[in-house]
Amino acid sequence: MKHTPPLPAPCRRIVLTGGPGGGKTTAADLFRREIGNHVVIVPEAATILFQGGFPRSTASRAKFFAQTAIFHVQRNLEDVQAALYPGRTLLCDRGTVDGAAYWPEGNGDYFAAGGTTLERELQRYDAVIFFETAAVGGASIEGGNPVRNETLSEAVRLDTRLRELWSRHPRFIRVPHHPSFFKKISLGLAALEDLMAQLANAGGSRTTPVAGGRPTPKRPTRPRR
Repeated sequence: MKHTPPLPAPCRRIVLTGGPGGGKTTAADLFRREIGNHVVIVPEAATILFQGGFPRSTASRAKFFAQTAIFHVQRNLEDVQAALYPGRTLLCDRGTVDGAAYWPEGNGDYFAAGGTTLERELQRYDAVIFFETAAVGGASIEGGNPVRNETLSEAVRLDTRLRELWSRHPRFIRVPHHPSFFKKISLGLAALEDLMAQLANAGGSRTTPVAGGRPTPKRPTRPRR
């Protein structure tokens, strides 16, 4: 009888998203340090492309091709990390849904262009943590990202659109803007910690929502250095 090796344990995927300047990248790095080898970060596809020399333009047709490329790179980045680290939790710095907020008007539907649907892309992920942009409080969104070029008003608009899209996920947590960046990140880390426990108890199901569908981050935890 031919022996078939067991399939590797599936990766859980948690998206960290939100408008520009929300702190998601910082939260991902801190949580990876806190949890260790149990999590793997999937870097933001747009940053990789633009820092690597991919042209960035405000022209509608150019944005069409750029967002199409980002969509496919994001998907493949996630799948590569899932193949390399089976059984671990992927912390995705943005996800495939994000491109819909950046999609140029008059170029058809973003999801149809990718041969998919919003519902199908939401099902790729086990949970979503939404870091609200600091721009909603009028705070600077300068964070050392050389490819960021949004104004405060643009960041707020993107934040609103991203929230509309991602809030349809049954496991959606919003981390609101806070004058203290440390407190905001602490709340985000507490939310991530709670989600990890919930997903472990649920067996990693992507279709069973947590109670109420909008869990609130509980006790803040101080990130370790």
